[in-house]
Amino acid sequence: MEMGSRPPTAKEIASPSPSIFTIGPPVAPVGACIPTFVPHCRKAVREDGGGDNARSSCHVTSGVGSAALTDDKTRVLAKPPRLPSIPSHADGRFASSTDFDLDFGKVSLMSPTEPQTGYMPVFRSGSWSERGIKSYMEDEHVCIDNLVQHLSAPPSFPAPGAFYGVFDGHCGTDAARFVKSNLLKFIIEDNHFPHSMHKAIRSAFMKADHALADSTSLDHNSGTTVLTALIFENTLLIANLGDCRAVLSKRGKAVDITKDHKPTCKFEKVRIEKLGGTVFDGYLNGQLSVSRALGDWHMKGAKGSVYPLTGEPELHEAILTQEDEFMVIACDGLWDVMSSQCAITMVRKSLMNHNDPALCSRELVQEALERNSCDNLTVLVICFSPDPPPRIEVPRWKVRKCISMEGVSALQGALDADI
Repeated sequence: MEMGSRPPTAKEIASPSPSIFTIGPPVAPVGACIPTFVPHCRKAVREDGGGDNARSSCHVTSGVGSAALTDDKTRVLAKPPRLPSIPSHADGRFASSTDFDLDFGKVSLMSPTEPQTGYMPVFRSGSWSERGIKSYMEDEHVCIDNLVQHLSAPPSFPAPGAFYGVFDGHCGTDAARFVKSNLLKFIIEDNHFPHSMHKAIRSAFMKADHALADSTSLDHNSGTTVLTALIFENTLLIANLGDCRAVLSKRGKAVDITKDHKPTCKFEKVRIEKLGGTVFDGYLNGQLSVSRALGDWHMKGAKGSVYPLTGEPELHEAILTQEDEFMVIACDGLWDVMSSQCAITMVRKSLMNHNDPALCSRELVQEALERNSCDNLTVLVICFSPDPPPRIEVPRWKVRKCISMEGVSALQGALDADI
């Protein structure tokens, strides 16, 4: 613009005259942004869990590509439609994959909400075991709803407390029976108990594994997977070694607390191959269908050495809240034929009918047998309240068709895989 010329009027600026220049990148039409808008929203919904958080994060700015906009005039083309959500279901959020420790297998489980002040669970449990089609039973389990009473502990002992465990033996019953009888004692007698529970549990697992190696009366070829739950007040500590599984019910939604330690699992396969082992036809060194176990000293080296088959447990910690209704712990004989959500849905419905965790365990075992499970079956149902789970009320006007929680879980998995 030459010196002394008049500035353009407001009318001329608003007109599409080619003589008037513009500042900033050209604005794309609304339709051109739709292809980038949809996956962006789907990603935000998956990360934020839907609802208000997703609506606030799914904004698309006008412009071409990632061109910069003015500081205070970000244009918002549209907001995603409000997704139907069921507010009574809470999401359990695990740590991201970057939080996994390849050497120690430590995973943290975070409660979806802040712990309620003063909340204290009431422990009650039931269990059931069946040999199934196998010729003998190799499973062992333990259910202790009151640790203070069980141990005749002094007043200084942390209370209330409970202890549960499933021990899935293989190549004989020696390892499973020994670990069942001694693991809790090893934990409590450890120097780190109770001020450092994680260290006490790890130390107890190592002590049990070495005791199996040193024993002259136990079969060294025998081994066992281990899954234990140690609860003090509202703190849940899970130690997992093998392919048993612990699943938490959060208002009817299944939350897997543990991962199955199968040799074919990518996480475990990388560890095995780094240590010189192989995975053949789904088996560790062509011999064992799990990648972590106590015992099995015919597959391990000298004590203290590092070997593909490890006795190092994976630890998980959670703070129980009022949304945590019950937990199912079972050996792989159940999970081979049933999804986590199916088991949680069955138990929840049964608890609402008769409120008997022992009967719930038996019903799950019978259902697994009807589904042709080929393994021993052991199921524990641990409730955190004396009352049955409440009914989940969904206003009819918010949903047009009913879908089970198992269906919701399957649909969410399909959507995540598609993105």
